Amino acid sequence: MLESILIVEDQRDLAELAALHLGEIARDVRVCGDGPSALREVQSRAPDLVVLDLGLPGLDGLEVCRRLRALPRYIPVLMLTARGSDAERVLGLETGADDYLVKPFNVLELVARAKAIVRRMEGLARTGAQAAAISFGDLAIDPARRSVSVGGREIELTAKEFDLLLHFARHPGRVFSREQLLDSVWGGAHAGYAHTVNSHINRLRAKLETDPANPHYLRTVWGVGYKFADDPPRRAG
Repeated sequence: MLESILIVEDQRDLAELAALHLGEIARDVRVCGDGPSALREVQSRAPDLVVLDLGLPGLDGLEVCRRLRALPRYIPVLMLTARGSDAERVLGLETGADDYLVKPFNVLELVARAKAIVRRMEGLARTGAQAAAISFGDLAIDPARRSVSVGGREIELTAKEFDLLLHFARHPGRVFSREQLLDSVWGGAHAGYAHTVNSHINRLRAKLETDPANPHYLRTVWGVGYKFADDPPRRAG
């Protein structure tokens, strides 16, 4: 059972209904009605999960999610949205949400999605704690510390960027389709949102590659997907 969940939702009836059902998986469920008060709650006592409405007064859900992702501790986010636009949902995922649920929703699905996020986080934590560091040319990945460096220089990655890179590095040379990456790294809840994978890979290339336009580590296999190189980069000279 989780220690605490924070629900950030300005529709009071919906928030209270969600709190009632999420109380099945958490000892303490708190409710906030706007973005600024949610951030104060997180700073006061960080929850194990945030259920975050996209359309909030004061500070919208996307900005709240961005600020949560800037914190040292990773807090999973399940985003709620009444918007039907695929672009809005993709934007939520790219901002750092772990999953999304479109209103109106079944509260049983809400609980199931929350449980699935927690299981993924627990699995990643166990795997990271047990895994050995990976070295590939100048690239070094430490799963236990969730750190990445290139040539001894620390690279700052978001949680999803790190998970995606680690997934690739554990399978050098293997080609993954966008759908396979969504399933493995995002948990299979986002079929059809290939643009999310593209955006994360482009950002990883910008941070890791000497020449992002001609990447070595993260290579495109045209018509299929992406793969991690199985040959270390050659040193200049």
